[in-house]
Amino acid sequence: MADTSTHVAGIGNAIVDVLVHADDLLLHRLGLSKGVMTLIDAAQAEAIYSQLPPGIECSGGSAANTIVGIAQLGGRAAYVGKVKDDQLGQVFRHDIKNAGVAFDTSAAVDGPSTARCFVLVTPDAQRTMLTFLGACVELGPDDIDPVVIAGAGVTYLEGYLYDPPLAKRAFLHAAGIAHAAGRSVSLSLSDPFCVERHRAAFLDLVSDHVDILFANEAELCSLYKTPSFDDAVRSARGHCRVAAITRGAKGSVVVSGEDVLVVDAEAVEAVVDTTGAGDLYAAGFLAGLAGGCDLVTCARLGGIAAAEIISHFGARPEHPLKDLARARLGSHLFENLR
Repeated sequence: MADTSTHVAGIGNAIVDVLVHADDLLLHRLGLSKGVMTLIDAAQAEAIYSQLPPGIECSGGSAANTIVGIAQLGGRAAYVGKVKDDQLGQVFRHDIKNAGVAFDTSAAVDGPSTARCFVLVTPDAQRTMLTFLGACVELGPDDIDPVVIAGAGVTYLEGYLYDPPLAKRAFLHAAGIAHAAGRSVSLSLSDPFCVERHRAAFLDLVSDHVDILFANEAELCSLYKTPSFDDAVRSARGHCRVAAITRGAKGSVVVSGEDVLVVDAEAVEAVVDTTGAGDLYAAGFLAGLAGGCDLVTCARLGGIAAAEIISHFGARPEHPLKDLARARLGSHLFENLR
């Protein structure tokens, strides 16, 4: 990758994650469907919070998880997301900057409070999420710092953020700045339901603005409206420069031009919590690209980061990702991440 001031700049929903252990009885009492992400309003957020057991609060959101992972792997990382100037907004800002990520988006002084996501993890490792989007939906083109985007090797866009009209404009504005500076643009499809809502717009976005696409199997099949994974892979070929598709225990598939590269999953003793698996796969993959790795090594690095995150509770690594990667792939990977 050409010399950059930042390896990856992420744009996403700035959310404070509240992670709690839960059981099926609690899900039933709250009227929740296991494994589903549900949007809630401010009143619901306060009511649900009062019924939850103690948990862990930290800066979150899909792109934020990815960007923190890149920083842990030694990459220079920046984040763009909207919080309010309130207590949770301060929690978010302190936490992500403490992780080594540059975060200078101005806070909102009025309007909705800082977003939060309740992540209820049951003993079977399923995650049920309730999200109050709050201030993060106010992100718009004016929040995109052209210096940050032009100086980043890759600008990483979070599909979850695509609902608000202002965010759509922010994505296109950032993509234009990145490409004008000779940089790359990456998109995570985020969720099959997100793809269902925005399929036509996502197809156009991938065709016209995205160089590197991240998706899991269900998201890719939804994007191309096919139940066949092989058909979805064929559709992805040539749609963008690189498509990296995760398949859980089956590992991942990387599509680039005529090449279809199949990479096994990394071994993990037990799956405890799948929260953030796709986010950390993207972190490892993009860190590999920043370090000049080939695509198979990028996918392996993504698999190592994903395996670490699913082996414990929460969406942030408990063990140093750089140490894990060095142990499995060699220290030479990080010579260019400076």
